[in-house]
Amino acid sequence: MCMPPSRVRRPRRYLTCEPRFFDVRYSINPWMHEDAPVDTELARRQWATLIQTYRDHGHTVESVTPVPDLPDMVFAANAGLILGGRVFGSRYAAPQRQPESAVYALWFKDAGFDVHEPEAICEGEGDLVPVGPHLLAGTGFRTQAAAHQEAQEFFGVPTVTLRLVDPLFYHLDTALFALDDGQDGGPGNVVYHPDAFSPGSRAVLERLYPDAVLATREDALAFGLNSVSDGRHVFIASQAVALADRLADRGYIPVPVDLSELRKAGGGIKCCTQEVRP
Repeated sequence: MCMPPSRVRRPRRYLTCEPRFFDVRYSINPWMHEDAPVDTELARRQWATLIQTYRDHGHTVESVTPVPDLPDMVFAANAGLILGGRVFGSRYAAPQRQPESAVYALWFKDAGFDVHEPEAICEGEGDLVPVGPHLLAGTGFRTQAAAHQEAQEFFGVPTVTLRLVDPLFYHLDTALFALDDGQDGGPGNVVYHPDAFSPGSRAVLERLYPDAVLATREDALAFGLNSVSDGRHVFIASQAVALADRLADRGYIPVPVDLSELRKAGGGIKCCTQEVRP
């Protein structure tokens, strides 16, 4: 019997935002229901557990100060993409979230980053996922394909457009995550749910990542694809049990975290986590 390979953790720096004002006041994705009760204190406790879990595993976590009347600020991943020490900012599709861009841009600038404001709709790491030599870029529901071209020109990284076709998986980070981001110079690897993508996009993923972990619809509905990997540990929704088992078979260590209250707004672990890449 072959033993799975030993995986190596790489310390990360994450940017987050406490869900102090979290609520579901509008509906901009199929997960959001304005009449659903929301327990903000529970959301804060679940989020605090995620932050402590990152720190317990050796990662640095920083936070943006939350702003009243911006209930979705907790979803820091949508604020931009930091790659090679540069920031490609956000331009939200929903008017309710548009003020978040300026708040996060101020944090980026104070941290010493130059910030590019995209001309097209672009929702940051929600639809932009660096993996090895490529930048995977989702479109179909939020981020516009024109933003992919902007990102390629800005970063100088080959950008691969992937079309999402299921409204439940409205951002790329609900349908795919980087298992190994390839920052050691390798090609990287991903986990994804094939049926979330158009046939052509599935074919591209099959060609780029022949050893990818394939997730079921049940995995995706449990927000198992909204995960964060440090190369060894995979911080994954506690409800995605079957996917966690398959990752363990590959030599990764699943770290279950429950963010079920935040899922009422269509968000999970990755949505709450912006990686600050040097």
